[in-house]
Amino acid sequence: MSSTPPSQPFGKPVSGWRESLYTIIFEADTRAGRMFDLGLIAVIVVSVIVVVLDSVGSVAQRYGTVFNWFEWSFTLLFTAEYLLRLSCVRHPMRYATSLFGIIDLLAVLPTYVAIFFPDAYALVDVRVLRLLRVFRVLKLMPYVNEYGVLLAALAASRRKILVFLSFVLLVVLLLGTTMYVVEGPDNGFTSIPTAVYWAITAVTTVGFGDIVPKTDIGRAIASVMMLIGWGTLAVPTGIISAELTARRVPAPTTRTCPNCLEEGLGGGDRFCRRCGEQLPVWRHDV
Repeated sequence: MSSTPPSQPFGKPVSGWRESLYTIIFEADTRAGRMFDLGLIAVIVVSVIVVVLDSVGSVAQRYGTVFNWFEWSFTLLFTAEYLLRLSCVRHPMRYATSLFGIIDLLAVLPTYVAIFFPDAYALVDVRVLRLLRVFRVLKLMPYVNEYGVLLAALAASRRKILVFLSFVLLVVLLLGTTMYVVEGPDNGFTSIPTAVYWAITAVTTVGFGDIVPKTDIGRAIASVMMLIGWGTLAVPTGIISAELTARRVPAPTTRTCPNCLEEGLGGGDRFCRRCGEQLPVWRHDV
């Protein structure tokens, strides 16, 4: 039984139109693949802009018909793209249940749901589902390699960040309880959870101002917490930065011939070993 290569988790067809379609949609090292990706990115960005503008009442009232036309055009395009992705892979269910498969489904599903529930006031405003169209912006993730680097750095540093957050939680709990004892309900610190909420706003240097200490001791504790906040905010950034520095995106070692779609060509190859086509100059920024 053949195994699926890690670089092809959904299974690439071995021949025919499905192989050509797979190369265009899922691979970006050919001219057609690059053009497809760039076009899809442009459509995603424009569709998200339309969603944002449609949420502005005055703009939607004036251009509502135009926005509705754009929305259906985008929905049909993304639906066709989703169906094409399912049709050109050997394991469609594996793609449909993957992260990006679910994101692709969320990009089109809300518009179709709105057809069947346009004025279902008995429900909790089903039209809110249309806001899920903003998830289309997540379709940009496969086209930015740095997303994978950032996610890998976050995963590698999760234990350190968890320990740090536990320490911060301990600090705000202790100092919040202290403020509850010092200030008391008369000064707005009506309970320990309320005091902890104030401590969190103080440590994060947000300071909404809805609760403020009135006593000298309370102000002194608040000053200490603000100074602690300046130092603690830099810790997660340092942890993630250290992980990012320790990681480098490896340069691709293979590419595909733009003429015959032969795979596994080396970065230093000048001609395709299958059809003899001259390959474009290999460029990669490390």
